[in-house]
Amino acid sequence: MKKGFALLLAAALMLTGCGSSSAPASAPAPAETAKETEETQTEAASPEEPGTETADAEPAEEETAAAANDADTETENSSDALVLYFSRTGEQYVVGVIDKGNTAIVAEMIAEQTGADLFEVLPEDDHYPMTYAELTDVAKQEQNENARPAYSGELPDLSGYSTIFIGAPVWWGDWPMILYTVFESTPLSGKTLIPFSTHAGSGLSGFDRSLAAAYPDCTVAKGLAISGTDAQNNPDKVQTAVTNWLSELGF
Repeated sequence: MKKGFALLLAAALMLTGCGSSSAPASAPAPAETAKETEETQTEAASPEEPGTETADAEPAEEETAAAANDADTETENSSDALVLYFSRTGEQYVVGVIDKGNTAIVAEMIAEQTGADLFEVLPEDDHYPMTYAELTDVAKQEQNENARPAYSGELPDLSGYSTIFIGAPVWWGDWPMILYTVFESTPLSGKTLIPFSTHAGSGLSGFDRSLAAAYPDCTVAKGLAISGTDAQNNPDKVQTAVTNWLSELGF
């Protein structure tokens, strides 16, 4: 009987040991599942985080679009004003021989301050002499003959300009005859024309009235007269005069 009781006790102990060892074997599974889930969520969230390539892509596209808009603006905002002028070098009254014409100096100042385009009228046959005395003789002869000297090449397309500054030296109290060639061959209806002159004492010399007669359908604004001596020897004075004049005109 003792032997039978011992067998029953051994069987009970074996059943108890198997039950206690089963729980630790299955415990790691929930922890691993939670860890995998957390890692999966982290990986799914990373492309949306700041600093990634995905986040940087949109600003780059916006910068490209902004640059394109800036380029379009620059094209649309091109100048609608032109400085058209005739100028001479060589020997000039009082100032002697010059390498840059008086009118050219003033024209460049106007263009610089207004952002206008520049165009110089050049004679097709540049027969004008270098000495001052000879030049005055030729200029007087052209005026007496009401000549229309040809200019070189073609004028730029003037349709896109609303304002045109027109300048020249005063020759015998009037525009050089080559400018009348320009006036009579170039339609400018509806534009604002602004004359300027360089001179040796005769001022604007009726440039504005002659321009108004040549273009009755245009608005002729207040002109500017600069002495050739100042153009060559006193650029600060000329700069101030140009600045004040342009300010009065609304530039």
